[in-house]
This record gives sequence, structure tokens and C-alpha cells, in this order.
Amino acid sequence: MRIIRYLAQEGDVRFAAEQSGGRFLDIRGDILREYEITDRESKIAQFLAPIEPPVILCIGLNYRKHAAETGAKIPERPVLFMKSPGTVQNPGDAIVLPTRLRSDEVDYECELAVVIGRKCKNVSRTEALDVVLGYTAGNDVSARDWQKRMGGGQWCRGKGFDTFAPLGPAIVTKDEIPNPNSLRIETRVNGKTRQSSNTSDMIFDVPALIEFLCGSTTLYPGTVILTGTPEGVGMAMDPPQYLAAGDVVEIEIEKIGVLRNPVVAEE
Repeated sequence: MRIIRYLAQEGDVRFAAEQSGGRFLDIRGDILREYEITDRESKIAQFLAPIEPPVILCIGLNYRKHAAETGAKIPERPVLFMKSPGTVQNPGDAIVLPTRLRSDEVDYECELAVVIGRKCKNVSRTEALDVVLGYTAGNDVSARDWQKRMGGGQWCRGKGFDTFAPLGPAIVTKDEIPNPNSLRIETRVNGKTRQSSNTSDMIFDVPALIEFLCGSTTLYPGTVILTGTPEGVGMAMDPPQYLAAGDVVEIEIEKIGVLRNPVVAEE
């Protein structure tokens, strides 16, 4: 099933299930607990990010070819950083280039996003997919100058600006993606392909990431895990090619769809 979250014409926020022919039917209840699909046709004013996560757990250097292009060593354990809920952006809404804390090196990163469906702790990798609600597409937007030189040696400042975590267009439930590590994934900027890979290139697969992240740590329903990006980031190009106002970024993942966001400068 494909689940969207949207602003209704009546002014409230709802979830809906996509039907054949591009129709949507409203969902009654809580998609993280109990819900049912109604027969009420959705009247959509705006598509929203498909989940409001309590936290976004992000994994760095998790594709072999991306580690190679950046000259980094293959990590022995997953490299973890976080984004706040305030970084989430809707499908179709703008990625905003920061100007108050100015960055001239804002980059894209296509990523498979895992949505945790139930509270969990110390889950083994063999049971890890049982706690997943589904998957969506994410863009781990990154200000490389703040990430690499001005952020005090950690990544959260460079990856934590408003709008730096677009998510969407829908959550595809896990029954439709039995193997999340066999999906085509790519980024296009202004229609030109920049990243093109497969989630099979992950160093730590999705079950391994869940096992690691919930070790001695409670994960709550709605938590989003961004699982790393493949090769082809703008930082690694010669010369580097960063995002500019007027660009359009498209993240496409097999079975999930296209997450599209324009780019603007902060007013």
C-alpha cells in the first residue's frame, strides 16, 4: 500500500491510501497504531511529507562507491548523526539555501528512508524488518562548508538547516518492498542524472542499521532512518557542483517514486 499525508481542502491534515487510477481514499485512525481505509475520496489541497518524525537518524558513508569517491575508509560500524523534525520538507516545496548562516556549498544526497512502525529496543537483525512500517525517499541536503570546515568537527550544523530533509512522495508499506536492499536509486538536478546506484551497494544493510540503532536504545514509532547516499554527490565532482537558486532536484527510488523539490535562496 502507498500512504500519503496531505492538507485537505477543508483545512485539516489527513492520511490517505493511493488507489488505482491515481485516486486516494482517506484513512481513519493512526497509521502507527490502528487504522482503516474509508470509502471517502480525498480532496487534496497539498501533498505533505508522509510522516512527521520525532527524530531523523542519519547514516553517513554507507555506500562503498561513495566512500571511495570521498577518499574515506570503510567504517567498521555505522556512522550516526541526527536531523531535527524542523528539517523536514514536503514534496514539491523548496529547499532553502541558508543566507543568515551562509552556505555556498549546498549539496544533494538521495537516500532510502526507513519509517519505524512500532516502539522497539534491542531487536536482532533477523527481526529488524518486523518493526518497519514502510519506506519513502529522502534527500539528506548538506551544506558542505558547514559540515567540513565550520561546524566544529561534527556534521549536525551542516545538515540541520530548515528544509534540509525533504521526504516523500509516499510511504510504501513493507509488504510491497520485501527486500529494501535491491532498489534502484538516483538523483537528477535540472533533469540531468547525478547519482545512479542501487541500495545493494550499502555497507550496512537495512536490518543491520536497525539492529545497531536500537541497541540499548529505544526507537519510537515514526522515527525515520536515512540510510546513506551513493556516489555522485556534487562535492565529489571536478569541479564541485553545488545547488543554486532555480535548480530542481529529483530523487527517484524504485517502487517508491519521485521526490521533487525546487531550490530557492533564503529571504
